[in-house]
Amino acid sequence: MDTLHIYNTLSREKEKFEPIKEGFVGIYVCGPTVYGDPHLGHAKSYVSFDVVIRYLRYLDYQVRYVQNITDVGHLTDDADQGEDKLEKQAAIEQLEPMEIAEKYTYNYFRDMDALGVQRPDISPRATGHIIEQIQMVEKLIDNGHAYETDGNVYFDVSSDEEYGKLSGRDIEEQESGSRIETANDKRSPEDFALWKKADDGHIMKWPSPWGMGYPGWHVECSAMSTKYLGEHFDIHGGGMDNQFPHHECEIAQSEGAHNKPFANYWMHNNMVTLEGQKMGKSLGNAISLHQFFSGDHELLSRAWDPQIIRFFLLQSHYRSTTDFSEDALSGAENGLRSLQEMVQTIDQAKLEDAGDSSYDLESLRTLLESKLNDDFNTAQAIAVLFEELKTIRKDINSGNIPANIEEISQFLHTFVDGVLGLWPKKEQVSTTDDKTEQLIELLIDFRNEARHKKNFELSDAIRDRLEKMGIKLMDGPEGTDFKIKK
Repeated sequence: MDTLHIYNTLSREKEKFEPIKEGFVGIYVCGPTVYGDPHLGHAKSYVSFDVVIRYLRYLDYQVRYVQNITDVGHLTDDADQGEDKLEKQAAIEQLEPMEIAEKYTYNYFRDMDALGVQRPDISPRATGHIIEQIQMVEKLIDNGHAYETDGNVYFDVSSDEEYGKLSGRDIEEQESGSRIETANDKRSPEDFALWKKADDGHIMKWPSPWGMGYPGWHVECSAMSTKYLGEHFDIHGGGMDNQFPHHECEIAQSEGAHNKPFANYWMHNNMVTLEGQKMGKSLGNAISLHQFFSGDHELLSRAWDPQIIRFFLLQSHYRSTTDFSEDALSGAENGLRSLQEMVQTIDQAKLEDAGDSSYDLESLRTLLESKLNDDFNTAQAIAVLFEELKTIRKDINSGNIPANIEEISQFLHTFVDGVLGLWPKKEQVSTTDDKTEQLIELLIDFRNEARHKKNFELSDAIRDRLEKMGIKLMDGPEGTDFKIKK
């Protein structure tokens, strides 16, 4: 595809991407509820959207990326009943809810950093935007879309003729998305909470026109996305499991409050499964990212490098299910190593050794862009890279270095590093296996012996030949060390 097309969950088809404001993209992605460590399902979502953001910037869009932190209002039934997830975890760990929020927010960003996920431009917290949420609830009451009853405020689903347009559900099917008995103060079971009355034992609560309480889970995203991106913005993203009820409710609230379309494009990533079952904290089968990185879990035989996890996830399309197994991770490890070795070979090739013929870089650029323009298909883009880089590396190893090798290397930095986030780590560039190290040490010993015998012609020849191979010798008072050139 010549231009970017995005699968829009709202229309259920791929659409040409046309931003509201030329050259600018506003995107909101639902962030984590910070009551536990992030797991592989979080990684699937945020690595996927990380590539979306990186590619939009590659296309020279100015991007404002907003991703919230949910630190209040997300109840254990994912709707209107149960305990607040942070308060429940606070009781388990015998901490204050805000201590829980701080602890797991820190862990979230720590693990996302390790995965190479670039941080959002704005990371608003629900507890920091209570005023905006109250104001939105007041607007919805004024516009006839909400009602108050005994300190609770509910959205009146019957007031919105388009409710269900994102998920495609009929009202009869919805039953408010709750897995337990519907609150008896609602006019209809499908109505959902905008503001909840807090009982005496509830810790996180704020004064409001309806008494002491706390916001519903859904209203925070509507309030914060419109505060930082405007009442009508380009892209809203999140996990497929949030499509209903969370995102459906967001649309109803936002469009009911502002009387205009909410987000033009809705993107949803699919889930990670373990033996066909969704992985998640609520199901008790989630492996935290920290456990992947340390290997400290009964289902893991070893620690896994964050870049292997990232590559594993990008080998499938963001809308496809990713089934986890250690065999799949091992395959990803081999694939990543192969890709990065090809990149290193090209990146370290010297222009002065290049021939007269050039590689068709523009065709590679066009082909890679066509894959990501087709709804960010990272799996196909990676397949193209493997095929083309093998050819370039083969030419280099046979002495036919392309005349435009520097342009190829620069483009790979831009695409493999800047878009996919899969560039070899610095320590990988200088890593050698044991046998290679032993051979280098042997040559250093031969050189030192030649120097001792004042055979400087031979010692200089060893040093110069190693230099051409990208191995720099460093003489010091404690002997000779070496490093692999970057």
